[in-house]
Amino acid sequence: MRIGAIVFLIGAVATLATVTPLFIGADPLPSVFYWVCMLMGVGFVVAAAGVLRSVAAQRRQARSSAA
Repeated sequence: MRIGAIVFLIGAVATLATVTPLFIGADPLPSVFYWVCMLMGVGFVVAAAGVLRSVAAQRRQARSSAA
């Protein structure tokens, strides 16, 4: 989950860096930055998968202690 948050933050910073020139009237950044922006979605998916794995592990642990 921590790795997903880090990847999400990298994508968020890249998104801000990509959008900023549009507001200040500067030249747009190279297309590589647009690809790095996609890390925001990847990070979200990785973090969500981590949360789901954690929930499943807690359920298994609760079932085994109740039995």
